[in-house]
Amino acid sequence: MLRQMAATGRKIAMLTAYDYPTAAAAEAAGVHALLIGDSMGTVLLGHPNTRGTPLALMITLGEAVRRGAPHVFLIGDMPYEAATQGPDAALAAARRFRDEAGCDAIKVEAGPTDEGLIARLAQAGIPTIAHLGLRPQQVLSRSGYRAQARDAQAIGALVADARRMLAAGAAMLLLEAVPNEASQAVVSAVDVPVIGCGAGPACHGHVLVTQDMLGWGTAQPPRFVPVHAHLNDVILSAMRRYVEDVVSGRYPGPQHAYPLRPGPSSPAACP
Repeated sequence: MLRQMAATGRKIAMLTAYDYPTAAAAEAAGVHALLIGDSMGTVLLGHPNTRGTPLALMITLGEAVRRGAPHVFLIGDMPYEAATQGPDAALAAARRFRDEAGCDAIKVEAGPTDEGLIARLAQAGIPTIAHLGLRPQQVLSRSGYRAQARDAQAIGALVADARRMLAAGAAMLLLEAVPNEASQAVVSAVDVPVIGCGAGPACHGHVLVTQDMLGWGTAQPPRFVPVHAHLNDVILSAMRRYVEDVVSGRYPGPQHAYPLRPGPSSPAACP
């Protein structure tokens, strides 16, 4: 589906999802693809980076995402835990995403020497997306999130990496935090869909962390994120009102209580 959209010039809208209600809302809104991102480590678990995101949790929450969005193209994000334990561990993780969480593809943060891993996954029949540019698993603090491929030499190296990953069997590419000129060079050099994350309009589609886009969370969204809501304010206001209602005694009111059934055993029927 995504390849056909890219070929016909239709842009691809992708978001992250880590739970059932978010996935259900995304499918109802017409989102084309969802990513069970290892960003849940920072967004949901409060870790300073994505390295601590547990594979087992990603699989469990991935199952919930698939139940919420049964018809959306679903991508599992290879966590650092699996990516650094060798090709066998990575392949086993990819199979769990496919077989247990129902993923249609796997995303791997691919360094220049990861062609073998991409090839191993592709040979196993698992569609694989090579993530190039900024690779968050290599960043240990938010200050390390910096744009990549910002000069001609670095763009050339990025294009070379993209071609190597495709030759190894990658089905798609994801570019993070690169200038639009770099994305355009990659798009012109390959024949697969290229998804951007802060990578300019030349990409075939774009992915955002849902919480960033909704203004929901503690972190300042990156500059490339359009904030379409301010859920932090809505949630804080609702929680404050709840606290005030409980403390003041307004909650629970009569409308929140379960009445007894009328009858001989009811206190109201006793003399």
